Amino acid sequence: MPGVITTGSIPKALWPGVQHFWGIFYNEHDAQYKDLFDTESSYKNYEEDVQVVSFGLAPSKSQGSSVVYDSESQGFTNRSTHVSYALGYVVTREEMEDNLYPKVAKRRTQSLARSMMQTKENVGANIYNRGYSTSYPIYDGKPLLATDHPTQAGDQQNKLTVAADLSEASLENLCILARKATDDRGLKINLMPESLIVPPDLEFEATRILKSYLQSNSDTNDINALMALNKFPKGIKTNVYLTDDSAYFIRTDCPGLVHYERSPIEFTQDNDFDTENFKAKAFERYSFTTYDWRSIYGSEGT
Repeated sequence: MPGVITTGSIPKALWPGVQHFWGIFYNEHDAQYKDLFDTESSYKNYEEDVQVVSFGLAPSKSQGSSVVYDSESQGFTNRSTHVSYALGYVVTREEMEDNLYPKVAKRRTQSLARSMMQTKENVGANIYNRGYSTSYPIYDGKPLLATDHPTQAGDQQNKLTVAADLSEASLENLCILARKATDDRGLKINLMPESLIVPPDLEFEATRILKSYLQSNSDTNDINALMALNKFPKGIKTNVYLTDDSAYFIRTDCPGLVHYERSPIEFTQDNDFDTENFKAKAFERYSFTTYDWRSIYGSEGT
């Protein structure tokens, strides 16, 4: 059986005198996917999010003429099919009996939990990591972040027309884009930025930009408008699972980035009757998706 932990896997665990077993556990990050998505429970094989396109602007009505009647229609549909993730390990009875260090065996379940958590973090972060790629289109056939999302009122954008590195100016331009957003019929919506999401490479620059009372990298006495207007009330969220060191993102207050939890993580264990092997495994089922691109703005940098 592949992957079986035997007495030969960690032979030093059979001998006295070992002071430390190291290399497995380090300080862990808090769950970071919660900053990227809203979590909702699911009780089906998949979840669908359906857009409703409602009324447009009212035309003028001349005296004695008939009222113009508008209609609602179904727009884009996004389906998120849940995926199962599982991992386990097998230990022989002899290894369990002869291992002189119980803490080594006890930490295996913790190590399993760590692997499952980082799997979830990577799956969620990949929605962002692939957000500028045409190889991963969303429901409207465009990347999550694009300059030409199709709507009945014309193309709209949630990324800068010309890619720009993180700066005070680029964040202001993204905030302006969000404030000018409309629904699919062109009606204005009150879209507000909430948090700035960056990789570790941009954490310091983001802090200088948002936390300074005056404009950063400037010898003027102008105020930092981003800070004065509290444009990012939920602050800076640094995500270590982002793979592009120059891309950055703004989450808005528009719902649309969702983590659907179908089956919460569960740990089970059993013993094999024939081999006397001990088995342990972890299982969970979920999906990450987006159903409204207005929930995120950004730039891939240069």
